[in-house]
Amino acid sequence: MNAIEHATDRRVTNLEARFGMLVSARLSEGTDQLPHDVAERLRHARQVALAHRPTASSVQVSAAGTVLSSAATLSFGRSGGGKPWWTSLTALVPLAALVLGLGLIGHFHVQDQIAAAAEVDAALLSDDLPPAAYSDPGFVEFLKTSRE
Repeated sequence: MNAIEHATDRRVTNLEARFGMLVSARLSEGTDQLPHDVAERLRHARQVALAHRPTASSVQVSAAGTVLSSAATLSFGRSGGGKPWWTSLTALVPLAALVLGLGLIGHFHVQDQIAAAAEVDAALLSDDLPPAAYSDPGFVEFLKTSRE
């Protein structure tokens, strides 16, 4: 850590401490006007909250553990929970369904194209005109006059 990062971290820590003191002072302003039983319950709740407050080192350790367990899950390894490796593969089921669906869509699209081409070929072969007539430049004129 260089000097600039260290100074920034120190500044942030000081700002957090000042903010905490200001909030604490503001909350403590009206406590002398509260009834005794309410003040005692607040004091007890404050002590319980401070006792359960995590330390900085335990927060860093739990965050590092979360990152490591996430990396283990992504690599399909055994995570800290003791799950078998094959349960991690269940994430691949939607991907497999997507690939299968796209394959089926492509297959049916090709089949539709083949059926349309076969229909056109059957119409050409069963028509009264020879196939060479369709390539004749005057055929377009023939089609226009036969429709009118």
